[in-house]
Amino acid sequence: MRMGVLIAVVTGIFVLNTSSLLAGKSPGSAKGWVATPSLHVKGQGPVKNFGPNYISGYGYRPSEIKAAYGISGSGAGQTIAIVDAYGSLTMYEDLAAFCQAFGLPQASLTIYHPGGWPQSYDPDWALETSLDVEWAHALAPRANIALVIAASNSDEDLLGAVQYAAQTLHAQVVNMSWSGDEFSDETSYDSYFQNSGTVFIASSGDYGSGAQYPAASPYVVAAGGTALYLKKNTGTRKFPEVAWGGSGGGVSQYEPMPLYQTQLGITASGRCVPDVSFVADPNTGALVYDSNYDPSSNWWVIGGTSLAAPCWSAVVALANQLRASTGRVPLTDGHQALYDPATSAANYQKCYFDITMGYNGDFAAKAGYDNITGLGCPRARKLIQALKLYQP
Repeated sequence: MRMGVLIAVVTGIFVLNTSSLLAGKSPGSAKGWVATPSLHVKGQGPVKNFGPNYISGYGYRPSEIKAAYGISGSGAGQTIAIVDAYGSLTMYEDLAAFCQAFGLPQASLTIYHPGGWPQSYDPDWALETSLDVEWAHALAPRANIALVIAASNSDEDLLGAVQYAAQTLHAQVVNMSWSGDEFSDETSYDSYFQNSGTVFIASSGDYGSGAQYPAASPYVVAAGGTALYLKKNTGTRKFPEVAWGGSGGGVSQYEPMPLYQTQLGITASGRCVPDVSFVADPNTGALVYDSNYDPSSNWWVIGGTSLAAPCWSAVVALANQLRASTGRVPLTDGHQALYDPATSAANYQKCYFDITMGYNGDFAAKAGYDNITGLGCPRARKLIQALKLYQP
């Protein structure tokens, strides 16, 4: 079967002024706030040999990651909205090349520009866009991908795109693989992440200990990172998975401790991040196809919590697919559903890989919840079943 991408560019009636979306919002301490993509480039990926080998720096393929975490399913009927700044001029072609290389099914991708077309393009954000789209599709290959491009990386443009994804497109999952410093009135912006039937997922950051926004919002699932050592060409762990030292994590300066963390017995002065984790160490990174970043290569080995976020977005889409098949509504927020299995030792071990080694500066990984990897990484087969059956 010929691989390709079902494409659509949405402009015209869908273009709107993000300033109207933000009406009534005082920028306050967020004035001048900008986000950066949470990705790290390890190096060029091999064109002829895609064998994953953390020693040589080769990146992992979708089949290895799916096997390592027990991920299966298609995500059919679900929409994953990916919000990025600036976008990529070659996203359709790059996604088609990625699908062709790994034998993935044809992708359904629609691109939206709710705040108008960007006035400039950035190679880092283009690579981020490729990473997000390709890996969300790799793990949930039948889900619809709605790529919502913000005209810039400002708070106004990015949050306007987030609101458009949730309230206009009604996406069941909104992915945000970017972050910035916390600011004193961030709680007044948390309403952007409260939408019935939507789970918001954000990278926890790539600078080690310390909370970042929007991951610090109690309404956003914060995705931290690990180092995943697999035997070559398999999904079998060669060594135990450990916390990645760059994984953002800590205690928010401004967000209060949410109930779902209090109920688990977590004690801190405020909201703790991350909630969950996925592979993110660039030394055990994943292959991404992007023809914008550097003319020397189209294949790149990428890590960072930017990889963790779209992978978790795919996991939630797979769970929502099963929920829909049994007449259940999509998850809203998602935190309680993710934390519930951890309240029982037996269910916790079935649903998560508990990461107990590694540190990110101020915090060390430990049994149970920690401020580097959160609850841990998904044992997807059991976790998705738990999310399927969750009743709010």
